[in-house]
Amino acid sequence: MTNVPVFQSNSQPTPLLSGLRVVDMTEALAGPYCTMYLGDMGADVVKIERRSTGDQTRGWGPPFVNGESAYFMSTNRNKRSLTLDITTAEGQTIAQRLVDSADIFINNLPRFNSMQKLGLDPDACLARNSRLIHVCVTSFGHTGPRAGQPGYDILSQGMSGIMSLTGAPDGEPMRYPVPISDMTVGLYALIGILAALYERERTGRGQAIDAAILESQMGWLTNLAGSYFATGANPPRMGNIHPTITPYQPFPTADGWIIIAGGTDRIWGRLCDLLGIPPEVRDDPRYATNPQRNIHRAEVQAMLTERFVAQPKAVWLERLREADVPSGPIYLLGEALADPQVLAREFIVELEHPAAGLVRSLGFPPHLRGGAISYRLPPPMLGQHTDAILEELGFTAEIIADLRKRGVV
Repeated sequence: MTNVPVFQSNSQPTPLLSGLRVVDMTEALAGPYCTMYLGDMGADVVKIERRSTGDQTRGWGPPFVNGESAYFMSTNRNKRSLTLDITTAEGQTIAQRLVDSADIFINNLPRFNSMQKLGLDPDACLARNSRLIHVCVTSFGHTGPRAGQPGYDILSQGMSGIMSLTGAPDGEPMRYPVPISDMTVGLYALIGILAALYERERTGRGQAIDAAILESQMGWLTNLAGSYFATGANPPRMGNIHPTITPYQPFPTADGWIIIAGGTDRIWGRLCDLLGIPPEVRDDPRYATNPQRNIHRAEVQAMLTERFVAQPKAVWLERLREADVPSGPIYLLGEALADPQVLAREFIVELEHPAAGLVRSLGFPPHLRGGAISYRLPPPMLGQHTDAILEELGFTAEIIADLRKRGVV
């Protein structure tokens, strides 16, 4: 086994974005997903929430843990919560002061004129703070005939073409069981932010990012869009079958399902040897190459299924691993979270929450060396850090008490 070098330092590890402030005026999933990762990279994320209810996901459930929404807690670690009534003049002034002190401001106000009324549109913010990275996450962006219209994840899944391709061939269009459109735009916004920070290091100037959920979801269609541009034909719904690779799908065994990913002709050969498929069949012109296996997919599927159903999945997975054939189980969620590979990579984060106790969530997927990623704060209680954040902006205890009394914070 090759030894992996470990880089050590006598100094305290510093997360990547330490010293940067993010003002997060988003809710639901897309924006909070993005800002959680900025927090994981060390940024100080200040989350602006409504005074009475906060982020709408605080009410999404069950499940709740001691009154705290599991949904909210899954995407809001490493943040501080400030409650604010931005419908008031003083609330708007506080929001502007926060943004003027920030490196990154991200919001998901759907209408551009709403931002303008609050003095939080890109031009106004960059005029006051020329180094700001201003980020808008909306369903359709701020241009085009649908600009300003509200939307949700399922709408983008449908409008992007993804739902027409998902599900059984003879079934109805199917949404993904997780909000992939929201998460995807959150990741694209994150990419844009990191690129803008690099640009700012070179030029000293900030940037305005207009991230639309619809376009982000359509980005998943890269290869299928390429095929459509080449042929003009809409791809069919194929269920678990890959349109250009065979075998590349689940197969039943004696006691459950496994996945085979036969991406090359060499893998096909190893799979045939493992399953006892004779050379004259393996090398038959109908099966020897991937394009021909695609044409004769039904025959290949029947041939493999006949053999796989003869043994339980554990037997096959071990034999497939030994034969170096890409394969794996189909887990329930609890099984996936308990997989030794996932646990060995320390992908599950544990943080102590003041109300919910020990809260577990999924970590930042890329591994970086040297303490670049940091899990410091559990998901905040509503308004938990209001006083501390206002003090950082220069408000005295007396002023803060008055703002509370009048319902501004």
